[in-house]
Amino acid sequence: MKLHLTVFTTLILLAGGYMTTAQATEQAHKRREARDTRQDARRDARQDKRQCVVRDDKSNHECRQDKRQAKQDGRQEARDIKY
Repeated sequence: MKLHLTVFTTLILLAGGYMTTAQATEQAHKRREARDTRQDARRDARQDKRQCVVRDDKSNHECRQDKRQAKQDGRQEARDIKY
């Protein structure tokens, strides 16, 4: 009886440890994906601003605001991925 209880308790603890590891791995994957999303948004915003300045179809202020908004949209998308 005591042996069965010990084996059962050990199995529960091992299963709990495995679930925690799996959750940590999933969380790390989400963080990595969110980071990649933010980096892509920054890169795209930089390119868009350069093109905006070169075309000269908007003021410098408007180009900056567009870049800021693009980066903010990327941050929000990354938050949606993580949480």
